[in-house]
Amino acid sequence: MKRKYLLLSGFGLVLFSALYFFGQSIPPKKKQSQSTTEQQKTGISFDQILNASKQKLNAVQLERLRRLENAVVRGDIKAQQIAIYHELAHFWRDTARALLPAAYYTAQAAKLENKEKNLTFAAHLFLDNLRGQADAQLKMWMADNARELFEKVLQLNPNDDSAKVGLGSCYMLGNIGSNPMQGILMLREVADRDPENLYAQMMLGIGGVMTGQFDKAIDRFKKVIDRQPDNLEALLNLAEAYEQKGDKSMAIHWYEKTRKLIRNPEIEKELDIRINSLK
Repeated sequence: MKRKYLLLSGFGLVLFSALYFFGQSIPPKKKQSQSTTEQQKTGISFDQILNASKQKLNAVQLERLRRLENAVVRGDIKAQQIAIYHELAHFWRDTARALLPAAYYTAQAAKLENKEKNLTFAAHLFLDNLRGQADAQLKMWMADNARELFEKVLQLNPNDDSAKVGLGSCYMLGNIGSNPMQGILMLREVADRDPENLYAQMMLGIGGVMTGQFDKAIDRFKKVIDRQPDNLEALLNLAEAYEQKGDKSMAIHWYEKTRKLIRNPEIEKELDIRINSLK
């Protein structure tokens, strides 16, 4: 029985729904008349994602979107373009409820603003949802967009370890590099130099689960929990690592520990189902 995916991020606890966020943004499979650099790298382009997303809009929404898109074309002042990109991002997030176009336009604004904080925020809109994305092409597209943003952050601040971890995570989760170990090595460089970097420890734990190295993953997650006992993401990942390892009793133990800290009825229900299935 296929299990639902529970996404926990550093900004809070979210029940991830692929249909809610991505069902509106997966383009139909059809041959494109023109190949772009974006498609060559990821197999998909933003134009495809945008066109598929537009098909879900009503006439009033399409007209509002048309005016915003035309304003971008006419805008020749950077501040004006930034403002319109933010409006487009708000439209896709709040009105159309489609994450990918919203993330894309947030990223476009951040690139023009070229500020470390804004670039980082935009990068995480893509990265933090990578693990919940089942479509391989969309996952690569998201990872590549996040990669570009993290690289811009590092151009502004080469010492930003969080951006280095984010960049390594893009390669690890998005399968966008030629060397499968490229992302892991980036993460290890930060974790070895700074063992207290819990973000790096967390992502290395996730990498361990992905590669079937469950004992190593468990050690990484425990390092996070030792310092942050109420870290829901680490607790849930630890429970899942034990479950995939085949240690049902420890998986139940950590799921129950996570369950006590959660105040979201939907996630509580999902955890109850998970726990009962292991008993």
